[in-house]
Amino acid sequence: MYPTVRDPLVSMPPTRTGRWPRASRNVLMLGLTSLFTDISSEMMTAVLPLYFVLELRMTPFQFGVIDGLYQGVSAAVRVASGFVADAGQRHKLVASVGYALSTACRLGLLVAGQSWSALTAVLMLDRIGKGIRTAPRDALITLSSRREALGEAFGVHRALDTVGAMIGPVAAFAVLALLPGAYDVVFVVSLVFAVIGLSVIVLFVQNRQEAEVVAAGTGVRRRFREVAANRQLRRVLTAGGLLGTLTASDALIYLLVQRQGSVAATVFPLLYVGTAVVYLLLAVPFGRLADRVGRRRLFVWGHFAIVSVYALLLWQPVLSMAGVLLAVGLVGVYYAATDGVLAALAGGVLPAGHMSTGQALVSTVWAVARLLAATMFGACWTVWGAEGALQLFLVGMLASVAAAFLVLRNLDASPAE
Repeated sequence: MYPTVRDPLVSMPPTRTGRWPRASRNVLMLGLTSLFTDISSEMMTAVLPLYFVLELRMTPFQFGVIDGLYQGVSAAVRVASGFVADAGQRHKLVASVGYALSTACRLGLLVAGQSWSALTAVLMLDRIGKGIRTAPRDALITLSSRREALGEAFGVHRALDTVGAMIGPVAAFAVLALLPGAYDVVFVVSLVFAVIGLSVIVLFVQNRQEAEVVAAGTGVRRRFREVAANRQLRRVLTAGGLLGTLTASDALIYLLVQRQGSVAATVFPLLYVGTAVVYLLLAVPFGRLADRVGRRRLFVWGHFAIVSVYALLLWQPVLSMAGVLLAVGLVGVYYAATDGVLAALAGGVLPAGHMSTGQALVSTVWAVARLLAATMFGACWTVWGAEGALQLFLVGMLASVAAAFLVLRNLDASPAE
C-alpha cells in the first residue's frame, strides 16, 4: 500500500511491547468520534424505554416491535453503504454522512413532541445513519491496524465508545433530576455532543485506502459475489445470526430488571451506566484475549453471559440490589466478549478491497437478528408472560451456542486460531 497526497495513509501502530494498549491515531480519533456520538445517542435511549412504556402505555409487544426496528432498521442501508465505501475507497466520506444524518435527527427530536409515531420515525432515521456509518468505520479501524492485533484495536475503539455510553445516561439522569420532565433539554444537550462527534471525524480522521485495489474498481454484482463466495465469512454470518436471534435487547432486559428489582423509574437510566462501566473495563482485555486464544472462541463463549442473565431473571423473580447489579454487569460482559470481537473476527477473514462490504454484511445480519429477537421476546412476554419468554430464549440460546461452536470450528480467522 502506498500513500497518496490527497488521502495520506495512517501509519501502522508499532508492535506492542508494554501492557498499555496501543492503537493508531486513526483508531483513537474514530474512538473519540464514537465517544461523543454515543453520549448523544445514549442520552436518548436511556430515557425512551420508560417514556414509551410508562407514559405512552405501550404493551411489551408494541415496545418490542419499536425497539426491534430501532435495532434493525439500519440493516436496510448497511450493505449499500459498504458497497459505496469499497467501490471508491471512500470509507471516511461514507462514515461521515452517516454521522451527519444522526446529528440532524437530534433536531427532529426537538419538534416531534409527545407523538410516539413522530418520535419513532426520527429514531428510525437515526438508526439509518448508524447503518450508513458502521461498516466503513469498522473498515477504517481494520485498515489502520495490524491484522494480528485487530482484537485489541477494536477493543480500544469499543472502550472509548463505551465511555460515551456511560456518560450519556448519567447526563440524561442529571438533566431530568434537575429539570423533571424536561426531555427537550435532554435533546438539546444530545445535539451538542453529536455535533462534536461529527466534527472529530471530519477534521481529524484520515481516509485509509487499499492502494492495490483503488484502481481496479469492480461492479456491485461482482463485488457482492466475491464477498458471498468467502466460505469463512459465511460461517461467521451464520453463527452471528443464530446467536443474535436469541439475544433479547438491552431495553427489554432492563425493563425486566427494573420490574423485578423494584428499581425506581428515575434511576432507570443508571442501569445503562452499570453495563457501560463493565464493558469499559473489559473491552481492551477481552480484545487482547481474543487475539491470543481465538476470536471465535471468545465470541461464542461470551453468549453464556446472556444465558446467565436469562437464568437469573427466571429463577429470581424478586431481585435484590446485588441481583440488579449482577444482571447489568453480565450484559456488559456479554458486549465486551462479542461486540468488537465479532468485527475483528470478520476483519480477519475479509480479503483486500472488501472490508466495508464484508463488515456491512456482518452488521446487517446481526441487526436483522436483533430485530427478530426484540420482536419475538416482546411477543412472547405479552402472550406467555416474562417467565415464558425467558424460558424459551434460555433454551434457544443454549442450542444456538452449541450450533455456533460447530459452525465456527477450525475457522482460520486469526493467527491465534
